Amino acid sequence: MRILILNADYPRFLSWLYRRHPGLESQPYAVQMAARNASLFGVADFYSRNFAAAGHVAADIHVNNPWMRAAWAREHGLVAEQPPLPGADVQRQAIPNWLQRTIAPLKPVLRPLARKVGLSPRLDAQAEKILLAQIEEFRPDLVLNQDVFHVDARLARQIKGIGRPILIGQVGILPSRGQDWSAYDLMISQLFRVVQSFRDVDVRSEVVHLAFEPGILDVLPAAPERSIDVSFVGAVSADHQRRVAQLEAVARRYDLKLYGSGLHTLPASSPLHRCYQGEVWGVEMYQALRSSRLTLNSHIDMAGREAGNARLFEATGVGTFLLTDFKDNLDTLFDVDREVAAWRSANDCLAEIDRYLANEDERRAVAAAGQARTLSTHTFRQRVDHILRLAS
Repeated sequence: MRILILNADYPRFLSWLYRRHPGLESQPYAVQMAARNASLFGVADFYSRNFAAAGHVAADIHVNNPWMRAAWAREHGLVAEQPPLPGADVQRQAIPNWLQRTIAPLKPVLRPLARKVGLSPRLDAQAEKILLAQIEEFRPDLVLNQDVFHVDARLARQIKGIGRPILIGQVGILPSRGQDWSAYDLMISQLFRVVQSFRDVDVRSEVVHLAFEPGILDVLPAAPERSIDVSFVGAVSADHQRRVAQLEAVARRYDLKLYGSGLHTLPASSPLHRCYQGEVWGVEMYQALRSSRLTLNSHIDMAGREAGNARLFEATGVGTFLLTDFKDNLDTLFDVDREVAAWRSANDCLAEIDRYLANEDERRAVAAAGQARTLSTHTFRQRVDHILRLAS
């Protein structure tokens, strides 16, 4: 089977990647793809390499990478403008914080309007033309679309028309209201509430959790000394109000090291400003986790009572002790208190930090058990096998 994975990257990551590798934007497509995968950011080539290990031909397309797209077009005789050199991507607050907090629960309803007025990410006509040419050239039997915003339902129908591949969409947040998802044969998500939202509109949908790629343990640099007591890696924004409150409570008592984005959305009085260490991507993120005696996890507010974000598997996968927010389904993923620890309130979180920082043997035992669980149960190879079973 020929399998194509469609994905998109954060613009801030793309700016970081191309600034780190001067001249990369002018290199051949394969060289740019190799650099993107070597970063280990996001899912990198974790799906495609495991589909290939299962005996299939698999490839990735990063649909919103303009330099990679231009390189592919040049190599295939298509006209494409060379994008400008990547620059520092400085975030600015376009919407007041109070309004962001107010509209956060309404985003599934507002996304279609945002697309119409140009406030939602989408591919321009040239980008769509090149993407469709890439798909036409590869002629996939199965397409796994991991970005249903850049590759929206309208574009998905065009993709479906190229050889009628099995079309699977993967989405971790509630989908936009009023979209026609009929082109998809299957929608998958780590959250059952998302799965149920698709089933409610008669779209076949199943839970497939995120995962860890064990192969990265063979290519990461040597494990650093665990010099950080408490860390957190991730965003803080209007979509993470519970997270912000918890992290601020931790920051008032501990020397929290915070890596991520969104600090500009917080008031100047927030203690998180003094904790900020900048953004880390891929290899550097894993090294920050490995430098931590304890790392915190907190789900986006819309996850509700369900666990399933990537940090669960990334942190445990590299052998770091994880203290995560309690969710109703957490015990289906990990043995709580033996493989991970969980907090139910900010005060509970502080008590758990006190306990585990004071007891190194217990903390190491939990971290080791958590890593063993992830490496035995939560790998990309297992997820790929699950997806193939669903597609058969």
